[in-house]
Amino acid sequence: MSNTYFISQKVKKILMNVFIILLIAGLCFSILYPLIKLVPTIFSSIEDLGNPNVIWLPQKFSVTSFKAAARFVMPAGIFTLLKTVLYAAGIMVLQVFFSAMVGYAMARVKFVFSKVAYFLVILVFLVPRQSLLLAQYIFFKHFDFLGIMNIFTKAGEVDLIDNPITLVLLAIFGFGVNQSLFIFLFAQFFRNIPKELEEAAGMDGCGFFRTYFRIMVPNAMPIISTVSILSFVWNYSDVYYTNYFSSNAGLMSTLLSKTFVSANKTYVLNAVQAWFGIPTVNDFAFDAVKQAGVLVYLIPLLIVYLIGQRRLVQNMENSGLVG
Repeated sequence: MSNTYFISQKVKKILMNVFIILLIAGLCFSILYPLIKLVPTIFSSIEDLGNPNVIWLPQKFSVTSFKAAARFVMPAGIFTLLKTVLYAAGIMVLQVFFSAMVGYAMARVKFVFSKVAYFLVILVFLVPRQSLLLAQYIFFKHFDFLGIMNIFTKAGEVDLIDNPITLVLLAIFGFGVNQSLFIFLFAQFFRNIPKELEEAAGMDGCGFFRTYFRIMVPNAMPIISTVSILSFVWNYSDVYYTNYFSSNAGLMSTLLSKTFVSANKTYVLNAVQAWFGIPTVNDFAFDAVKQAGVLVYLIPLLIVYLIGQRRLVQNMENSGLVG
């Protein structure tokens, strides 16, 4: 009787392990399937695209799609990529710096309507960006900070649309890409730090700002690294703010979104045909170059993810969103 019980338990355990393995394998295949299907598309020669005999592997490997995509997405060569990375990194620094200070103030400083201010921070994150666009666009279109622009310009206002300074101002004043979420993460993290650290710093003669920069910021490195990764990824891939406020900046995100639209299909196909001397091209070539352009565009994001994904996963629980 006991042997039968142990055998049945062992069989159940084996079946459960097999089920879990099959489930994980199925989920992995579902996730990787779109990438697997890209292989015969982006690595085929332009002439073989649309060939019904090509299913999983191309008949002839070629990187023509990547060469064409690079010329569309990076018209100035590697400089376009560096410019986009530097833009995302610069906005990331501003967002982390100002979001951390606001988050610390929300967590530690008690002032009139502090709870209302915290509620508004969360509300800004929940409200769709489209509802704020008109007010932001008018504000920067007729920018007149505190009504003192008359001192410096005859017109009394400055048009900041299609000016990179607009994106900088959005980051400084807390309206950058998902910046209200960053403020919330910092506030939750600082709330979990014991107040005894600040009290001890005050006894040692540290003021408010010295306590913040010398005590709190070093202890906040986990959430700073997490927010830095999120900020870089979201600003690098942002097309919403860049299209409306700095569409002529020549960033890869805007170039990708403007080039590979259905209205430009003929232009893209004719350009590929002329660049590489291909006799005929079909609509599949447009999709191949577009997908190759997306992969070229994602290279910096993949590098950042591979470097910081472990820290990102480990530190998210310190933000107060888990547990």
